[in-house]
Amino acid sequence: MSAKLVKELRERTGLGLLECKKALAAADGDIDAAIEELRKSSGMKAAKKAGRTAADGVVAARVADDGSYGVVIEVNSETDFVARDANFLGFVEKVLAAAFSARSEDVAALMEGELEASREALVQKIGENIGVRRISVVTAEAGVVGAYVHGNNRIAVLVELKGGDQDLARDVAMHVAAVNPQVVSQADMPEEVIAKEKEIYTAQAQESGKPAEIIEKMIEGRVRKFLAENSLVEQPFVKDPDVKVGKLVSAAGAEVASFARFEVGEGIEVEKVDFADEVKAQLGG
Repeated sequence: MSAKLVKELRERTGLGLLECKKALAAADGDIDAAIEELRKSSGMKAAKKAGRTAADGVVAARVADDGSYGVVIEVNSETDFVARDANFLGFVEKVLAAAFSARSEDVAALMEGELEASREALVQKIGENIGVRRISVVTAEAGVVGAYVHGNNRIAVLVELKGGDQDLARDVAMHVAAVNPQVVSQADMPEEVIAKEKEIYTAQAQESGKPAEIIEKMIEGRVRKFLAENSLVEQPFVKDPDVKVGKLVSAAGAEVASFARFEVGEGIEVEKVDFADEVKAQLGG
């Protein structure tokens, strides 16, 4: 079976790789026939739920005892109710343990075999679409990694320091969780992001009617402010606003190398359906 067909069947049913391969083989590559047969099997419930958006869930993180590396994951469910379910949280722990052991960000590879079978069984039991969305591995090249997970498992952060210790890294991770910087330093901001901000500020400034040279200075000032506000090392430290994060870290003989911040559901578009409109649609208008 072609990888494209298998991928399409997985996307349309939410079922596992091996199950989709077997179904396609039995149907001689006919994807519609494979779906029809899967609907008759125990995968029926999982297939029905796969089309619904899983935008809730939890994040989790783990760091090696020596701080040499850390892993952060996001596992999604459809509702907050399921995100608090003991069975769901047990599955999250299995995924975290597997990712930590493998030190891998490859979700597809990690989910082959036992973990995918566990996911499908959980979908069958709970009745919601569940998926492992993303994994990030942060490795300390010449320092330590620290982690912070917000109390309700909605935000998880890993911070890599050059030098320093895990307590300092955890403090910086807590700051990242609270303030949500875009980059470590101004030099890391993508050029396309800066260009977009300039475009917005230019349009705003031109409406002021001020001379061109004044407008240029206004734009430059706003860009500098944007970069400072969104660069981690330029931000006032959340636990002591009189000190910037960069100064806090350098005072300890360290430097922020990188960070990874996961927030549940960020970037997922959820279709909002008005209940009355949905009822009308089902009744034919």
